[in-house]
Amino acid sequence: MKSSHKIIYRDSKKMEELENESIDLIVTSPPYPMIEMWDEIFTLQNNQIGRALKSKNGPLAFELMNKELDKVWSESYRVLKEGGIACINIGDATRTINGHFALYTSHSRIQQYAQKIGFSALPAILWRKQTNAPNKFMGSGMMPPGAYVTLEHEYVLILRKGNKREFKTHKEKMLRRESAFFWEERNNWFSDVWMDLKGTAQNLFDNKTRSRSAAFPFEVPYRLITMFSVKGDTVLDPFLGIGTTMYAAISAGRNSVGYEIDKHFHEAILSKIPGITAFSNNRISERFEKHFEFVEAQFKKRGKFKYSNCHYQFPVMTRQETDLMINEVISVAQTGEGSFEAVYADDPQSDYVGFWDGYVMSNSENKGTVTTPRKRKSNHKQQNLF
Repeated sequence: MKSSHKIIYRDSKKMEELENESIDLIVTSPPYPMIEMWDEIFTLQNNQIGRALKSKNGPLAFELMNKELDKVWSESYRVLKEGGIACINIGDATRTINGHFALYTSHSRIQQYAQKIGFSALPAILWRKQTNAPNKFMGSGMMPPGAYVTLEHEYVLILRKGNKREFKTHKEKMLRRESAFFWEERNNWFSDVWMDLKGTAQNLFDNKTRSRSAAFPFEVPYRLITMFSVKGDTVLDPFLGIGTTMYAAISAGRNSVGYEIDKHFHEAILSKIPGITAFSNNRISERFEKHFEFVEAQFKKRGKFKYSNCHYQFPVMTRQETDLMINEVISVAQTGEGSFEAVYADDPQSDYVGFWDGYVMSNSENKGTVTTPRKRKSNHKQQNLF
């Protein structure tokens, strides 16, 4: 199994390289309107934005910035397949202009436009990026009513084009089954509030690089890609930045295309190629280890499982997990300027193949099960690769 990845260094208002309905999933985090670090890049797209900011007209600047993003959302709708999902990570902004403090609600402005052009809005995710800094509070401290609520969350808007995606052929159905996630992951990932991202070790880039680019943590696109696409799908990021979505697609066994207007990020992207194989496999191993912890806890609480995975033999909660297989990344290599190819193992990882005696019901106990496994313990240890 292989996947291909392409970076196109220009803006994404016209994605001429992409045909209509050629993309399975969009995962992106655009520049946030009214966040000062993005003022210059927005003004370069439309000098009226700079004039609005200079004249201290916040609402006008906000609307003009969003109109530039609207062009990308329209193109995104064009290239997305029927039934495809668009996940847009966006934060609102607070800003004081001409002595007036206000919240600029980018998430609602983007969602309104997306629905106007044909997207259906699905329940969104809110994820916390809280800080414990003592000076995080805004306004006049302890004196009412001039203190402001802290802004410590971002949104992942989830939008669908057309009706629910269909899987018609045997190959499509098989890839979908192999792309399943664990039952306990479903319960965590499909919550509308993510509280567990702070402090995660899965960050590809150092804090200075992330701060300069405002990139989301690796875990955000990795989850979204695993949740809303299947192996072999193509993921588009119209605002690729330092490449986090591309690396998440590599880890998940998907293809990707990314647009980035700032070619200065190219070196940051290339710097992670040598380590992405180990990094990806570390994240995969973490998923297995967390599943084994879940199995142990569930067994102590409720006893034997009804189902086992056909590739790895370990217990799983549902029949939909029995064909799940997470392919190990063998290598990632540059194939051209801005082009990369990842190669994956076609067989399950031997470290995680084993039997779990007494953990799964026998055929006499439950006619729907496949095997009676014996227990296996892993000695795998986590490594912080970046």
